[in-house]
Amino acid sequence: MAEWERKRFWSKTEVVQFDGHWQIMLDDKALRTPAKARFSLPSEALAHAIAQEWDAQNEVVNPAAMPLTRLANSAIDKVAPQHAQVADLIGQYGETDLLCYRAEAPAELVKRQSSAWDPLLAWAERHYGACLRVGSGVMPQPQTPEALERLTASLRAASGFQLAGLHDLVSLSGSLVIGLAAAYGSRDVDALWNASRVDEMFQQEQWG
Repeated sequence: MAEWERKRFWSKTEVVQFDGHWQIMLDDKALRTPAKARFSLPSEALAHAIAQEWDAQNEVVNPAAMPLTRLANSAIDKVAPQHAQVADLIGQYGETDLLCYRAEAPAELVKRQSSAWDPLLAWAERHYGACLRVGSGVMPQPQTPEALERLTASLRAASGFQLAGLHDLVSLSGSLVIGLAAAYGSRDVDALWNASRVDEMFQQEQWG
């Protein structure tokens, strides 16, 4: 058995409130992170969702089937101790944001990119005062320090749990703006995911 494979040792999974936060109880034992920190959660909804992940485990605990648990572990053990560094790391995605690199041709792809991405860049400018430069082709498109700082400042103000979620949103989409819009823009998540896949979807239509 691999080292990370743990047998289920509990029969009851429960959510309890403790010191203004929420935690998971496995029988009479409070769940801890891999670094042995208290598994303290900021919301009851998240706690119940994670409790469902643990309750769904059978004889052997499968971490791959517990994405919210992994997210919480990352937020507590990795993000919280180096919050500023993680915020700055995520902020670097703004330097090469997907939305700022446009195709020169064909015209249909150019049109789709503009339709999907221009409103998101306009939202970032309205919401954060960050005007990102747009260019065509693959050559680097330098952004102003002011725009990048305004976007990164919003990350520094986020909680550890928010930063952990934003890291996944930004890295998966390739866009800091899309990640922020998903977290704070009250935008449809499916539409944002499709916006991050405009190029791939167009290529699939052309080549299958």
